[in-house]
Amino acid sequence: AAGAREAGVAGTRLATSATDAAFANAIMAHADETDDSHQPAFFHPGCAVVPAALAMGEREKSSGAALLKAVVLGYDIGCRVNLALGAMRFHLAGHSTHSFGATFGAAAAAGVLAQLDADRMRHLLSYTAQQASGVSCWMRDSGHVEKAFDFGGMPARNGVAAATMVAHGFSGVADVFASERNFLFAYGGVENAHLLVHGLGKIYEILHANIKQWPVGSPIQAALDSVLVLMREHGIRAGEVERMVVRTPDDEAGIVNDSRMPDINMQHLLAVMLLDGTLTFASAHDAARMKDPKVLDVKRRIELVGSADLTRARPPRQCTVEIRVRDGRELRHHTSAVKGTVGNPMTRSEVGEKCLDLTAPVLGGRRARTLIDTMWNLEKLADVRALRALLRA
Repeated sequence: AAGAREAGVAGTRLATSATDAAFANAIMAHADETDDSHQPAFFHPGCAVVPAALAMGEREKSSGAALLKAVVLGYDIGCRVNLALGAMRFHLAGHSTHSFGATFGAAAAAGVLAQLDADRMRHLLSYTAQQASGVSCWMRDSGHVEKAFDFGGMPARNGVAAATMVAHGFSGVADVFASERNFLFAYGGVENAHLLVHGLGKIYEILHANIKQWPVGSPIQAALDSVLVLMREHGIRAGEVERMVVRTPDDEAGIVNDSRMPDINMQHLLAVMLLDGTLTFASAHDAARMKDPKVLDVKRRIELVGSADLTRARPPRQCTVEIRVRDGRELRHHTSAVKGTVGNPMTRSEVGEKCLDLTAPVLGGRRARTLIDTMWNLEKLADVRALRALLRA
């Protein structure tokens, strides 16, 4: 933890520079399948924007209300950059939309907390543009380590670095999105430049973000939703299931089809849910259970089928689960809007329960509950540095 003790590293007692703290916290934020996403902009805003804002907020002794506003701004700017670039086209061309949107979002959040004026915010965007990069080869990283760097660590670090440089007087280009040799021209997004400001101040992109109910890969969320509904409505458990067929978009089926990692293995996770009645962070990540005879017995009865129709369906990531029960019943449930998405949001209680499941094993139950209560009332916090003690292991 070299450098000035400006911000804390979550889960530890370490304090370091705001840039390094943002980097460490952002890598952790996407090291696992637990963070949010923004489907139209095709990236994960929170894992970069929030760590960058928190680090700069600690450095500047900002209030909780200021931190909230900075995060909202970060989502707006990051999402708008990706929308202007044409997120899916940009991704298919080999660029990493996750790195680009996240870097601009992190920089915007850090810049407003550094109290940059309008002219310096323009320079901030230019320094950010020079650091926004990434190619989608991260998809070949089976361990998700480089992915966490690309999605969270690098964007948060670069965004905070841009803000601190400009705050210390670095001058830059004032119109990186316009005029000659601009950012959008370089990446072929000039025709959608208007999306950078469309509805700005009226449309808040943070309200269009999705939160995962389950701490597993996104393509598995809908299947878990469907199985949970069938279990609750019909009272079925693992021993009663003769056969299960899971129909999921064929462009994602390969990612989760019997993967070596437990938290992105569709058949394994559904077997665990049937046996346990639910799914927690601990059970979803218990690699030893992948060899458990009871789990393997249930898993053998689960078939994953890719569907081109579901790939085309909107909203995306829909799923159908069909179960044949040993008593002859044929059960079926189709999830069209995944729990936690804009069309089917989680309740405040469900968000709190997920957060407690994720944090209590590290922070302890009492401290985790205090942290959650504090976050629900963040706008009342006078100094965000008070969060550092609550985030320590």
